[in-house]
Amino acid sequence: MTQREREAIIAISLMGAMADGVPNDSERARLQGIATGLGSADGGQSYAAAYQRVILGTSSVAQEAAELSTPEVRSLAYEMAVATCDADGATTAGERTFLASLAEQLKIGKAQAQDTLTNADLIAEAPVSTPPPLTTIPASAPSRPGVNEKEIDESILNYSILNGAIELLPQGLATTAIIPLQMKMVYSIGKKYGYDLDSGHIKDFLMTVGVGAASQVVESFARKILGGVIEHSVGGLLGRTLGRTLETVATKGTSVAFTFGTTYALGQVAKQYYAGGRKLSSVDLQAIFKKQTAAAEGVYQTMMPKIQEQARKLNPAEVLRMVRG
Repeated sequence: MTQREREAIIAISLMGAMADGVPNDSERARLQGIATGLGSADGGQSYAAAYQRVILGTSSVAQEAAELSTPEVRSLAYEMAVATCDADGATTAGERTFLASLAEQLKIGKAQAQDTLTNADLIAEAPVSTPPPLTTIPASAPSRPGVNEKEIDESILNYSILNGAIELLPQGLATTAIIPLQMKMVYSIGKKYGYDLDSGHIKDFLMTVGVGAASQVVESFARKILGGVIEHSVGGLLGRTLGRTLETVATKGTSVAFTFGTTYALGQVAKQYYAGGRKLSSVDLQAIFKKQTAAAEGVYQTMMPKIQEQARKLNPAEVLRMVRG
């Protein structure tokens, strides 16, 4: 995949994030700030170039699609755009119009395009109250009467491992499951502390903490593409084995580390927030999230073998079953 193809896929993902109108100020700031988070080498510059074209309207779907040379890369770009559009819920009329135009420009067949969109919508509309089976790490005894805090910590770790493993799947659409799984995690934590949450509250909580739905998906894809993992994802579409993808985790798995860390930190913030009676301010929540994101780096290194093991057991159909409960 060429550098210009990488930029084109990022640009298409950004267009998907903005397909339903200009994002709110906080989400737009996150999209703009991802370049800083991407850090070294060419990553930030490539993302910044794509972002600049999209935000200034100097490029179009047709221009970006024309840069993608193979059917495999075009299919991946379409899956990523669908995942971005579905990040905050099932696609709206504006997003469906954008995706229909994109599919035409990418030469994606109608049946394939509809199947991808239907599966993504099923994931996005999954109820938050049906947690998936999480068996990576067994629960231990309660640390205090009434609330099993150790079980909550282990559940957070299991969700983090699962989301990290999903990032290793060769299908771009699998990333659509990450936000719904994070929402299920927050729901289950709130439930442990006596709060019966709905999806609207959880989405507001994620935004307050600083976890934007569309921006998280865009950043995940950008890290995959610019970190080199996406090369093996495309290879997966061509029939390479998942084992080859897993070999890149230690050196190039930045998207895996990012998703693991975001899920882990979000769970720890939710635990403190609901344990404390929902009295923490937005400033407090964001400070805790930042601290826990840093703490997650060491946890990720320890859990990497479990992430790889989980990834070997997963496929998109299994992910869909987990999310749908």
